[in-house]
Amino acid sequence: MSKPVDNAVSTVRTYIETHRAAFLDDLGRWLRIPSVSAQPEHAADVARSADWLAAELLRTGFPTCEVWPTAGAPAVFASWPSEDPDAPTVLVYGHHDVQPAAIEDGWDTDPFEPVIRGNRLHARGAADDKGQVFFHTLGVRAHLAATGRTTPAVHLKLLIEGEEESGSPHFRELVEKHAERLAADVVVVSDTGMWSEDTPTVCTGMRGLAECEIVLHGPGQDIHSGSFGGAVPNPATAVARLVAALHDEHARVAVPGFYDGVTELTDRERELFAELPFDEERWLRTARSTATHGEAGHTTLERVWARPTAEVNGIGGGYQGAGSKTIIPSSALVKLSFRLVAGQDPDHIEKVVRAWAAEQVPDGIRHEITFSPSTRPCLTPLEHPALQSVVRAMGRAFEQPVRYTREGGSGPAADLQEVLGAPVLFLGISVPSDGWHAPNEKVEIDLLMKGVETAAHLWGDLAENWRETN
Repeated sequence: MSKPVDNAVSTVRTYIETHRAAFLDDLGRWLRIPSVSAQPEHAADVARSADWLAAELLRTGFPTCEVWPTAGAPAVFASWPSEDPDAPTVLVYGHHDVQPAAIEDGWDTDPFEPVIRGNRLHARGAADDKGQVFFHTLGVRAHLAATGRTTPAVHLKLLIEGEEESGSPHFRELVEKHAERLAADVVVVSDTGMWSEDTPTVCTGMRGLAECEIVLHGPGQDIHSGSFGGAVPNPATAVARLVAALHDEHARVAVPGFYDGVTELTDRERELFAELPFDEERWLRTARSTATHGEAGHTTLERVWARPTAEVNGIGGGYQGAGSKTIIPSSALVKLSFRLVAGQDPDHIEKVVRAWAAEQVPDGIRHEITFSPSTRPCLTPLEHPALQSVVRAMGRAFEQPVRYTREGGSGPAADLQEVLGAPVLFLGISVPSDGWHAPNEKVEIDLLMKGVETAAHLWGDLAENWRETN
């Protein structure tokens, strides 16, 4: 029996192919703007990037497009209400700022002069994140063309920030300030990727992050190790012991209360992770390492996606120069980071780490512990109807099964989830070879078009299936 024809898929693809060249030309114009948020000399370019995007979204059809200033770089907000007042509201998140780039970093061509080689578009921001933001402009137009609608099937909003590559220092404040206008039933994050070109995947969550620096103070100055060694506490030794106490013999974090509230993997999630074509030897080569290590009882993917961790990011104290200097140093320090999973509260983590550190410090040593602003974890359950809409939309675009991943890193998506109280979905088409933050960043043009297709199918699927479950 022949496979039934999906007329909507055919219509969407025809529309996309007709407009493909113009879409790439427009994206190229945006990529030429060096919107590097980390470099003050490009502040005007970041502002110009926001203005360019706002104008382009107006041209796309969004009736409301605004540039929102922050204490740093501007964000762009756009809104296109559905003619159906009962339709769900969707907020798409991305960012328009990019990493620094210069040809002397190893680029083959000017990083801000887009170049197409074969089926690849090379430029800073091609994948991270301008390309993945911009596919929504053609996606919504293809959605309208395929459905005959004059407005999207959902109330569609966009929030495209300008400081993600600088750590989003003003993002949460921005979201809190505009929470009423940003209110949504679901958030779609298009600042992520897939497993590989031939294995389409949907990310279901990101880990959170807490970071701290612990400084131990001993003598009022460096002192002679012969005259005083063995008779007064050494802060460098105390730091070493503190680090050694961070994990137990099973590589579990030994901080009391650290695992409180952790949402454990389900058997189904573990099965889905195991289905991915994971080559551990290749992964180790990418990690420039020779052996895996981590919490006992969990696979490598489970460790980096779904388990909390504690890592030493830096440690120091005492003399670091050539030769020897026989001292007891006056101070030593360690920098720690904690990746957090669903169910963990960064405020609780700070509390238990402070208590644990105080227990490790011996008499005669004074310590100071400073935490940086934290990021909360986010996770969307597999059975969530909005997540299943993303899976179905991507399946129609790729015409093959869609698998599931998580992201081991952290990002501002959790702020949207927490402030707006909406589940977060991830829709991205970038692949590991795209070289985010690296020289010669690129995006696979065919995958970019699959992102357009997915977005074109997603809004109708969300409207239909959200209505059935709400």
